[in-house]
Amino acid sequence: MSDARGQRGGDGRGGDGRAGDGRDRGEREPGESRSWVDEPGVRFADLTTLGVGGHIRHLARWATEHELRDGFAALRDAGMPWVVVGGGSNLVASDEPWDGVVVQLTSAAIEELARDAEGAVVRVDAGVAWDDLVRWAVERGLQGVECMSGIPGSVGAAPIQNIGAYGQEVSDVVVEVRAFDPQAGRFVDIAAADCAFGYRTSRFRARDRGLVIVAVTLRLAVSERARLAYAELAARFEGRAAPPTLAEAREAVLAIRRGKGMVVDPADPDSRSAGSFFTNPLVDAGQLAAIEQRAEARGLGAVPRWPQPDGRVKVPAAWLIERAGVRRGDRRGSAAVSSKHVLAIVACGDARAADVRALAAEIRARVLETWGVTLQQEPLDLDAAAWRPERREPAEGEA
Repeated sequence: MSDARGQRGGDGRGGDGRAGDGRDRGEREPGESRSWVDEPGVRFADLTTLGVGGHIRHLARWATEHELRDGFAALRDAGMPWVVVGGGSNLVASDEPWDGVVVQLTSAAIEELARDAEGAVVRVDAGVAWDDLVRWAVERGLQGVECMSGIPGSVGAAPIQNIGAYGQEVSDVVVEVRAFDPQAGRFVDIAAADCAFGYRTSRFRARDRGLVIVAVTLRLAVSERARLAYAELAARFEGRAAPPTLAEAREAVLAIRRGKGMVVDPADPDSRSAGSFFTNPLVDAGQLAAIEQRAEARGLGAVPRWPQPDGRVKVPAAWLIERAGVRRGDRRGSAAVSSKHVLAIVACGDARAADVRALAAEIRARVLETWGVTLQQEPLDLDAAAWRPERREPAEGEA
């Protein structure tokens, strides 16, 4: 996001895949509003990959740090609720109209700050589409994000849930996160070690969910070859003398994701989703033993698992869901389980958020009854993502 010193260089791309121009990075026509505008014709269904949600009333598009600071000050003074929506891939809205302000950060620059023989430091604005960043890095021989190809959404959302796929997580490469604190009215730079990254979580999803991420600094390795740490992906290149190139790894990941309906494609109805709707449960030894006992009683054999550094074990949610009687294509009202992957809930036709939530609740109940495990939802509900600022009282003598 542009600061007071003006626009940065770089060849970042906007969320629509086009190279960002000056206006994308903060230039506005004289007299153009820097606050928010009424947009009664826009719905959350138009702003999210799941495609559900009622009408919004207000929309703000801010590109510079000045605009963001002034805009949030106005929201705070007005006591207006707000929610930041980037690619809209991690949000489940409500069917009812929403009277708050939807904030979109439009600055979309990518800047290489430094490079040596081993790596490069890259600063990326929050408004850059995540997959555009991956493509940018692969084209420049920068390793570390290629296995996260095809993940929808924006760079600003990536640290919030610590996105990851096929053996990589964004926390592996984050150096620093720049955020704005709307309550304090100031910008803060947070080192990776202080981001409290965990499996699909961070401080930005928990205690500091009111912070607005405006830019992320990454450290990427200089290499034309990918490092594969995920069996399903590595199997695609089995028998090769050399590791795949970054471009080959990216294409393989995209192919796998397309096969699961996990690449946004208007021609694929299974991609109208919020991605994986549930995270893989992390269980301790006692919980795992209980799951294994239930599996043995049903003659299901070994329970797949991935040991974690903290001693817990990750159990695949898809395995639990399928063996709780949920089938691909199961439909409830206007919501359905993806025909390609049971972890995804897809919206059908003029879908209702209420149907999505009802189907999710049914899946969660079946898994709890069958396995004694409570699944955690990965995308945020609007109530959890939105923020209502404390209204600032006028100082003594202030009008």
